[in-house]
Order: sequence, then structure tokens, then C-alpha cells
Amino acid sequence: MSIELKLSRSNRIYRPNEPIAGKIITKFPSSISHQGIRLTATGTVNLQVRGGTAGVIESLYGVVKPVTIVTKSVEVRSSGKLSSGTTEIPFSVILRQQGHDGSEIFYETFHGANISIQYLVTADVMRGYLHKSLSATLEFIIESENANLLQAPVCPEMVSFYITQDTQRHPLLPELVSGFRVIGKIPTQCSLLDPINGELTVESSAIPINSIDIHLLRLESILVGEKIVTETSLVQTTQIADGDVCRGMTLPIYVILPRLLTCPAIFAGPFSVEFQISIVISFQSELSKLHPKADPRTPRLWLAMETLPLRLFRTKTAARIWPCTFYGAVMGRPSVMSALHHNFLLAGK
Repeated sequence: MSIELKLSRSNRIYRPNEPIAGKIITKFPSSISHQGIRLTATGTVNLQVRGGTAGVIESLYGVVKPVTIVTKSVEVRSSGKLSSGTTEIPFSVILRQQGHDGSEIFYETFHGANISIQYLVTADVMRGYLHKSLSATLEFIIESENANLLQAPVCPEMVSFYITQDTQRHPLLPELVSGFRVIGKIPTQCSLLDPINGELTVESSAIPINSIDIHLLRLESILVGEKIVTETSLVQTTQIADGDVCRGMTLPIYVILPRLLTCPAIFAGPFSVEFQISIVISFQSELSKLHPKADPRTPRLWLAMETLPLRLFRTKTAARIWPCTFYGAVMGRPSVMSALHHNFLLAGK
């Protein structure tokens, strides 16, 4: 005896003004009676304050009251019987009706550390007081409506950066006091459909480099009482160089944005979601071997870093990007090598 949900789209991506359609599939060894079959679509923003990032008073709140985005319920079938074997019951529910006044705000699906924006569809087969109701729940993904998206791809806003011993706010290894200099370019705004493209050059360094990594960071802020609690967490790491690199050689930066772990920047009343990109250079040192699992966001003697804001937004189409050059080993993490084939596919669209 089972019940499951199957949506009409395999990728489960919908927009607020599109019908959420699919089938309720039931499998029973014998026919059963029911008091009705109801389908409910919900959207909520779940907020959580972690004790390690908030004060004592804020941590007492724990889970903040969720923000309800939408709740829609429809009766798929009135009371009756479901036959034995497999039965498929079609359904369709519209989250936002035509001619809406715009008061409903649909945020894109996002899975963060403290903030989670989730949309669920639940089917309930009600069987009365003497029998337990049967239910199935499935998550679907909401993206911004086409009418609110930019018509054409937007060129990334490139900014130049440089990393030296003078730009660091934490102490470095004594060997690095004699100097090092890393320059490059990277965008501070990017479409969610495009990769982050940039370049980096190591002009000089007193000691060999161990690795160069690009960290994608998220900043989640939650209003708790009269105080805003903000936490920065790591989304993903992309290694662009493993081991020492040739001085003066231009290295490409190519970062593919993860699907559910990123979203357009959100600035709502009780919460906000922003992103940053951090260039981290790790120098060869015996001290680094003593802390192999250290948090990459924590300043260390053997690390030099530069963090820049990153504004993410969604467009209707992706930009046509030509393939870049690969440099460095992968070491089990995403790198330019894994992005090379994807880049060819984008150029061929």
C-alpha cells in the first residue's frame, strides 16, 4: 500500500504563474474507501539562529517563526473508492492566479545554512477516523517569472584586484614579509545561468604557493527581536591551481554556480541573503600540515585572501562564453578542467 507524487516536469522547475501539474500514483493490493483526496501546495521561508553565531539571548529563540509565502489547497477527488493495483490521478494547482495585485512575493528556492526557502506539494488520501490517512510530499523548485527577468544576457561587471602583504588584515608568515603580489580580474555581478569567469596572475612570491582556491560564500541575515544576526558560510570551493605556479602566467578563473545553494540576492524585512566571492592563496608551510582541516575562511599565517561582494541575478538566457585554458590539478574538487566541457556546450547553443 503506497502513494507517490510525480510532477509533469522532470526538473521540477516552475514559475509562480504556471500550473503545478502531475499525477498522484496509488498502489493498493485491494480496493479501499476514502473520504476525499486533497492536494496542498505550500511555500515557506524557514529561519534558524545557531547558538555559535548569535548571542545568548538570540540563541534562546532557536528556530524563528517561519514566513509563509503561499498555501493553496484543492480537492482532487471527492469521497469514493480506489481500486486495487496502480491508479493514476491527475492534478493541477496554480500558485498565483492571473490578474493578481502583486501582494504575493515568491522568492526563489534556496537551501542555505540558516535560511531555507522551500516549496512542497502534498497529497492526502483521507480515510476517516478509523484508518490512518495516506500522504506523500514532494519538493518543487520555483524560479522568477519570465516577465520579471532581464531580456538579454548582462555582461558581468569586472573589477580588478590585487593581493599583497599590505592588503592583509591578519599576520602572515615571516618569510612573506619580504613581499608577494597577485593581481587579477573577477566579476562582482553575475547571472545564475552563467559561470563566474575571471583571471589571476602571480607576479611575485617569496615562498612557493601550495594552492589557489575560489570560495563562494553566502551571507544570511535574520532579524531576531531588534537585532540582526548575520552568518557567513562556505557554499563551495573551486581550485584553480594546485602547487606552485609560474610567475607572470595568467590563470583562468571558472566557477559554476550550484543550483539550489544560490539564488538572486534577497533583501526582505525579516531576512536577507547575499553572496561573496573570496580568492584564497595558500603558501607552502609546515604549519599548514598541522591544520589540514582548518576552516578556509579563518585567517591563518600561511593564507592570503581577498573577499569581494557578488550580486547574483537571473536572466532569460545564458551568455555565450568561449572555452578557457586549463591549469592545475583537480584534487577531487571542481576545477577549470571540469568546466571546460560545459563551456563548449554553452558556446554551441
